[in-house]
Amino acid sequence: MDLLVIGLNVVLGMVLGTLGGLFGIGGGLIAIPVVGVLFGLDQQVAQGTALVMVVPNVLLAIWRYHQRNRIEFRHALALGVTSFCFAIAGAAFAVSLDPGRMRIAFVGFLLALAAYTLLRVFLRTQVGSTQLRYPWPWLSALGAGAGVLGGLFGVGGAVIATPILTGVFGASQVVAQGLSLSLAAPSTAVTLFTYASHGQVNWALGLPLAAGGLLSISLGVKLAHALPERVLRALFSLFLVLSAVLLGMEV
Repeated sequence: MDLLVIGLNVVLGMVLGTLGGLFGIGGGLIAIPVVGVLFGLDQQVAQGTALVMVVPNVLLAIWRYHQRNRIEFRHALALGVTSFCFAIAGAAFAVSLDPGRMRIAFVGFLLALAAYTLLRVFLRTQVGSTQLRYPWPWLSALGAGAGVLGGLFGVGGAVIATPILTGVFGASQVVAQGLSLSLAAPSTAVTLFTYASHGQVNWALGLPLAAGGLLSISLGVKLAHALPERVLRALFSLFLVLSAVLLGMEV
């Protein structure tokens, strides 16, 4: 891989990192369809390669969100531990599935999430809070479900947890995104290890993407806190639709 290609991949990583910081997903959700479409990778390889960027990006994004909205350690622990354990099962199952069916399932999953999130934009829902509506132990159940689906689809569970945290637990969008990143950190690491051990990671592509993401993810976090709640939620929904369309181009 020559220096020009590496440089272009770093720039691509910067774009993905900005989006990942903005929506609290570490960049993986958009990176999966982008690398799949642009580089013609199978679904599993696209997911594994995206995780090379996601793991360090998630860690930096957690710190940036914590600086602006303090993340409770017990909340992060309840989400992270169960997510980690159940992500192992999800990732182990994912590497044995047919890539075409995986892609179709992922498209449907994204569209369902987008519809739910967009519906909440137009409904007169209660304004999100920095306090959770239910006691923190209930976060363990959310971590388990998000861990399984995150391991299965390679998105770390953050994109799954954010709509639940806003809709069920009553958290604001930025608080939900910060907590979701805490959930994603351990599960993305174990998912990456699982994909790598099965040879489903393109390291030459993933590492430049990771470098670019680290350079730009703080900008995305800053933008997330500058936007109004409803606008950020609407953009999050449209972002899910865009990801599904890009992925659907490969179905």
